[in-house]
Amino acid sequence: MKRLFGSRLSMPSASARWTIAAAVVVVALVVAIWPRDSNDGSSTENAQSAQVSSATDGANTAGVATPTGTPGELAAARSAAALEPCRVGGSPQVAKLAGITAECLGDAATVAMAGITQGRPTVLNFWAAWCAPCREELPVMQDFARASGDKVTVMTVHARDGAQDPIAALALLRDLGVHLPAVLDSRGQIAGALGVPPVLPTTVLIRADGSVAKVVPTVFTSVDQIRSTVADALGVSL
Repeated sequence: MKRLFGSRLSMPSASARWTIAAAVVVVALVVAIWPRDSNDGSSTENAQSAQVSSATDGANTAGVATPTGTPGELAAARSAAALEPCRVGGSPQVAKLAGITAECLGDAATVAMAGITQGRPTVLNFWAAWCAPCREELPVMQDFARASGDKVTVMTVHARDGAQDPIAALALLRDLGVHLPAVLDSRGQIAGALGVPPVLPTTVLIRADGSVAKVVPTVFTSVDQIRSTVADALGVSL
């Protein structure tokens, strides 16, 4: 028995040893490249980072409209919406909006935003065609503008996301029966200059001297609510 399991049989041949060594190398390579399971800490962290990035990308692109329609269709949409012109001028100017221009939604005129107050207390309402609460608020803002007459300037601003599709914006205003003057904040410059948060709708109240009195990120649901807010911030009794 000892001779049967002696050195001659217990020691593999040179070729066998090379075969075993090659097999070990192959196994090691397989282990090295085998995908790690989901319990690996770094893999989990990377997956979470990807989810956050995806969510952020989605938030940044939400509501961004693709430009559509021909010039003729845009002209027809403007005619159907029948918006008031974006009047500017007078003094004092809104210093925070100095040098900022925007396109008037109703007629494509270039608006020098610093002159929007026309020397009166001003309500500047930020909205977007894709914003559901804005659809509720815009008719209320229209009613307030009618009730306030010449005591207050009321203008609306379509926020950056979606401003690239003026036809959609015009169609919404037409459907709501809202004819307030509106500008397109296509690059977000107006919102940035006035410190408007990423919340819609938001209303900025500007004093007659051009200074910003208050930024109100809320949904106004009644004319009385707007009237009260304007009276408190701008000292205007309506």
